Amino acid sequence: MKNNIRIVALVICLAVVLCTAAAALADSNKLTVYTAFPESEVIYYFNKFTAETGIQIEYIRLSAGEMLTRVEAEKENPQAALMLGGSTDNYIAAAGRGLFEPYQSPELANTPQAYLDPTGTWNPIYVGCIAFACNSDWFKDNGYEYPKTWEDLLDPKYEGEIIMAHPATSGTAYTVLATLIQLKGEEACWEYMGKLSKNISQFTKAGSAAPNAVALGEAAIALTFSHDALQLTPEGYHIELSFPEDGTGYEVGAVALIKNGPADEQENAKKFIDWICSVDGQGSYAENDSFRVPTNTQAPVADGLVTLDQVPVIDYDAVWASNNKSKYCEEFEEKIVAKPES
Repeated sequence: MKNNIRIVALVICLAVVLCTAAAALADSNKLTVYTAFPESEVIYYFNKFTAETGIQIEYIRLSAGEMLTRVEAEKENPQAALMLGGSTDNYIAAAGRGLFEPYQSPELANTPQAYLDPTGTWNPIYVGCIAFACNSDWFKDNGYEYPKTWEDLLDPKYEGEIIMAHPATSGTAYTVLATLIQLKGEEACWEYMGKLSKNISQFTKAGSAAPNAVALGEAAIALTFSHDALQLTPEGYHIELSFPEDGTGYEVGAVALIKNGPADEQENAKKFIDWICSVDGQGSYAENDSFRVPTNTQAPVADGLVTLDQVPVIDYDAVWASNNKSKYCEEFEEKIVAKPES
């Protein structure tokens, strides 16, 4: 009889513990995010999401490459629930390393098939293409036309006036490099990059630093995503875009659920993914003048937005780019950045 009573008591205690834990999970109002979005932009999205859901977001802003490195380093003890922003090159790599928990939002019903992840792991949330972001004041003062091809960038008049990020730390810069390899082939690309490097003032860590430098007059041309440059124009900076007529690459930006992230944040993370994939979430791009192209075809777009059908994009192979990223980033460091002076 006493044993039966003890068993019943243990069952009741266990049930109370489980119910308490479930209630704690259900009542969680926290979400931890690693993001490659510019801070000024992502704060707008997070504040809007919090206002609509009550979920409080803590975030760390990193470049796309740093974000992937951090998630991989924390694989045994993840500290965040979501990886947000940055091109799918990084998401394909992360998925291949088992860093994500597959989750597909029902809001993807309005997303073109070409942007979807065939493995059902990450969720596409925007697209954008590589452009030459030009300081219009510099070009006007010098009486120059904007560059129209990749070869135009080799002109000696641009010595020290071109800026881009490092492909190892920036998804933007790696998209530039992968685009050139796909356009020209490996050997011709490295020859081209060797010549271009003579006109590059510096390789920044984050992709957004390049257009910021052009906005401030520290460089004449940035190799960047069009939306990162256009975001600066509402602030009064004089930037004009030129797209290489001989072809340019593009990114599909994404969001994904980090595998084994904080248990009490999982449902909140899924709610955010659903929100950023929705008309309301991607409509925030236009509200915030981010100039990102929504992947949700029902979402409104910003005035002056440059969409992929308006520029000569190549058939960019993101899977190939992801699979070869380590190799090409190492070669970039060896052949371009650390190349000894001749």
